[in-house]
Amino acid sequence: MQDGAFHGRVAIVTGAGKGIGQATAIAFSKLGAAVVLCSQSKGPLMETLALIERSGGKAMPVVGDVSSESVAEETVAMALKEFGRLDFAVNNAGISPWTSNTVDCTFETWQRVIGVNLTGTWLGMKYQIPAMLKTGRGGAIVNMTSVAALQVFEGYPVYSASKWGVVGLSKVAAREFASRGVRVNTIAPGSVDTPLFSTVVNSTPTSRAHYEKQTPMGRIAKSEEVAAAATWLCSDAASYVTGAVLPVDGGLTL
Repeated sequence: MQDGAFHGRVAIVTGAGKGIGQATAIAFSKLGAAVVLCSQSKGPLMETLALIERSGGKAMPVVGDVSSESVAEETVAMALKEFGRLDFAVNNAGISPWTSNTVDCTFETWQRVIGVNLTGTWLGMKYQIPAMLKTGRGGAIVNMTSVAALQVFEGYPVYSASKWGVVGLSKVAAREFASRGVRVNTIAPGSVDTPLFSTVVNSTPTSRAHYEKQTPMGRIAKSEEVAAAATWLCSDAASYVTGAVLPVDGGLTL
């Protein structure tokens, strides 16, 4: 897509402080969209804001936890107040703790992961969709799932459950609002070179080389490659695509 393709449009990106979220926010900005950035970590969020503004883009930050309804509501309210509309949303915020197995997963870990990954995605759409309907032309939402929603990975029971849930939730919303112009799709990344991926590698017995070897393309993805998929799904080039799960995984799930 050419720079300026999203001129006059407004996007929300959650988990925008680093990794895929930061790359996605920057990608929307480069395409001309104003971006509302949401993250629970203020420092990284301000870094993303600075990168966008330094390049001449427009963005506004919202610091908060996506599992909080008030944060979801505030993020959409900020888009409408500052930019007058909402066209796109990428619900990317997520956490991925390794829990050894289903039995060893604690109740606290279960609640937290479901809260951020699944409840956070639902809360985002709960406020994003009505705002998009107000534009009169609908909008596009991309929810971040994972290859863990397409195949089994031991040691990630709650993460897998949350990401399977994101797929189901997204498909239902896609069906419910297709006739009103709101498209809802999901991206299932494989291994992506992000701070979260580094944390996972450093906290488990599995090495980076293992992830590279199990990926047919033989490498770890860049955040920008996932961001490119997100912006494409929001673009007019994907105008007939809704309810899809797009693996961006270097062939991992083949």
